[in-house]
Amino acid sequence: MQNYETMQNHYETILNYFVNRETNAFAESFDAKIKAFGIQPRGVGNIPLFMFGLCRLTV
Repeated sequence: MQNYETMQNHYETILNYFVNRETNAFAESFDAKIKAFGIQPRGVGNIPLFMFGLCRLTV
């Protein structure tokens, strides 16, 4: 029963992968980079420096 509910909730997303070969891997990877940057002690308390580092991740 739980598998059926999962399929119902994510039906369009699952089919989108098979039709267009699209996933959210890029978004997941970008989120992981942001979290890793926030953990490292590079002056995250300094907001302008954090934004500078964040911009460098996207290049």
